Amino acid sequence: MRSQTRHGSSALALALAATLVVAGCSQKEAGSTESDTPGTSSAAADLAIVPEVQIDVTGAEVEAGEAQEPADPAGDGTATCSGVSLAMAGALTGPNAALGQNILYGAQVALDKHNAANADCQVELKTFDTEGDPQKATQVAPQIVGDATILGLLGPAFSGETNATGSIFNQAGLLSLTASATNPDLTANGWTTFYRGLANDAIQGPAVAKYLVDTLDYSTVCVVADNSDYGIGLAEQITEGLGDAADPSCAAEVKTGDKDFAATVQIISGADADAVFYAGYYAEAAPFAQQLRDGGVDIPFVSADGVNDPQFVSQAGGASEGAILSCPCGPAPEEFAAEYEESAGQAPGVYSTEGYDLMTIMLKGIDSGITDRAGLVEFVKTYDGPGLARNYKWDQTGELESALIWVYKVS
Repeated sequence: MRSQTRHGSSALALALAATLVVAGCSQKEAGSTESDTPGTSSAAADLAIVPEVQIDVTGAEVEAGEAQEPADPAGDGTATCSGVSLAMAGALTGPNAALGQNILYGAQVALDKHNAANADCQVELKTFDTEGDPQKATQVAPQIVGDATILGLLGPAFSGETNATGSIFNQAGLLSLTASATNPDLTANGWTTFYRGLANDAIQGPAVAKYLVDTLDYSTVCVVADNSDYGIGLAEQITEGLGDAADPSCAAEVKTGDKDFAATVQIISGADADAVFYAGYYAEAAPFAQQLRDGGVDIPFVSADGVNDPQFVSQAGGASEGAILSCPCGPAPEEFAAEYEESAGQAPGVYSTEGYDLMTIMLKGIDSGITDRAGLVEFVKTYDGPGLARNYKWDQTGELESALIWVYKVS
C-alpha cells in the first residue's frame, strides 16, 4: 500500500509494533470471543496482526524513507463554504462490513478535525451502504450522483462494486476516490474521475509471490480464489508471480458466501504444498482456515488485504495463528490511532489511514475554494502531498505513481 514514509526493515517494523496500532493495517488484538462470534476461539484474544516488513514489487525489503509532515484536514481554520457534502460508499453492513467501516471511521476523524477548526465551512459526510454487493451498489449510485451537494465520493470500497458503478460516476463527473479497491483492471476502463489511493494487485500480487518464493523459500503453493472481482484478479496476479511454485493440481475456486470448504480442503490435503494462498475476504477465509486445520492441513495460510482484519482472527480463532497477511496499507501512527479510537470506540483497522488521508485530500480541495465536481477532480489530478500512509500523487490513469506493500503476521 508509494513514495513511502513508513519503516521498511523487519527490525524497524517490529520495533514499531510497540508504538503503532496495527489491525490489518494497524496492530490490534482480536476482540471477539466464542460467546459473540460463531466459530471463534478464546485463543484469538491473545493473537494480533503484527507488521513484519515492507516490500517492493520484486518482493525485496524496502528501507524507510524520510518522514514528512502529513496533510492536516483542519487547515488554517479560515475556509469558507456552504451547502457542501462528500459521500462514502461501501460495505457498512453484511459479512465484510468491518472493511467498509474502517474507511468510514478514518474519514470521520478527518472530517471532525476539519469542521471543528473551520466554523465557516461545515462539510457533511453522507454514507451509502452497499454491503459490498455490486448489484446493491448500482442501486445507490444514482442516489449519490443525483445529490447536487455531493462534490466527491470516498469509495466504492470493493473492486466488484467499483467496476459495476464506475461508469455511472464517470458520466456524472463525480470524483471516485477509493481507499481499498485493488483490482488492476479498474484503471483500464477509461474513467477520468476514478483514482486509487493505494497499490493495486498488479503490485501486491507479484510482490507477495516473490516474497513467498525468494524470502520464505516456498517451492509449492496452492492458490485458492473466491469468485469476486477482487479474488479473481488477485489470484491471477499471485499465480503469475509464483510461476512454477503455483501448483495447478491444488488450485481451487470457491464462492463468496461459502462456509463449507470440505472439497477444497481435501484437494489441498492431498498436495505436497508449502503454503496455501487465499484470494478473497475474511468472511470466507476464517472458516476456510479453520477447516484446513481441522482437516490436518498444517501449512502456512497466506492471504492479502481482504483478510487482513481482526475479524479474521476473531472468527478463525487459533487457526489464524501464523497466518501471513499482506496489505497495500501501512501501520497507523500512534497519535492517529488514539484519535481514531476516541472517535470510533475501537482501534484502526485495514484502510483506516487511507480513509483519513483521502478524506483530508478532498477537504483540502474544498478549502481551496472549489465548489463543483469538476474542480475537485482537477484538484486530485494534480495533487502531490504526504499523508499518514504515504505520499499521494497520481499518474494519468488514476494510479499512484509510487506504492509499496506491507507484510503482516498473526502472532
